[in-house]
Amino acid sequence: MPRIFLRITSFCDASGEIQGAWRHLSHEFQIAPEMYLKTIYNLESKNGAARTGDIANILGITPGSVTNTLEVLESKGLVAREPYKGVKLTSEGLKLALSVFRRHRLAEKLLTDVLKLDWTDSHEEACKLEHVISDRLAKSIEQALGEPKTCPHGNPIPSETGSIPPSKDRPLSELGDGETAIVSRIPDPNTELLRYLAGLGMFPGVKIEIEEKAPFKGPMLVKVGSNSYPLSLDVASGIYVTKE
Repeated sequence: MPRIFLRITSFCDASGEIQGAWRHLSHEFQIAPEMYLKTIYNLESKNGAARTGDIANILGITPGSVTNTLEVLESKGLVAREPYKGVKLTSEGLKLALSVFRRHRLAEKLLTDVLKLDWTDSHEEACKLEHVISDRLAKSIEQALGEPKTCPHGNPIPSETGSIPPSKDRPLSELGDGETAIVSRIPDPNTELLRYLAGLGMFPGVKIEIEEKAPFKGPMLVKVGSNSYPLSLDVASGIYVTKE
């Protein structure tokens, strides 16, 4: 499968010259194009498309730099723009994004199961490893781990062909008072969220109960084991569960 290299300066023409769109970018824009594809995938899955401002907020960069990057990704046939909506991945962009997720999630599984890192540290380190693990190495890791189906955060590991089984889970924020469920996955993990959920004991496979859901988009009171914790709808929407 084609690969996008680590830094944006990897977008070169046949003569090896950096594309003009990149020539005047400062160091803060030296972000792997693969990170853009992952971010667009997550936003598209949640909102139907990825807006420039949302991409900038997640990656911690300016909207202007995102616009420049999207122009190059579009020229490479990896994203398509929809006026007034945002951008979506093309079929080729989707293949590359799923390839990145495959390497990332296999790396996480290796780090937690073999090296015994916790799920917060494994995510941070996998963000670095995903750009340098080859498809061949990914396959070897997969076989060595017994072909796992999910990462430590419950997310499915794409196959070599980029397929992912359909999911029947839904956001915790959609549950109502008195409903119980099992945490299935954290679809868009970040360091702060993972550390917070770990402190609450909310891992995939853990049973939870909605004790109270405040009206007007108020917080939810969620019981985990013998303890109850208030969760904002923003946090709850980033936790996916399956009904018992």
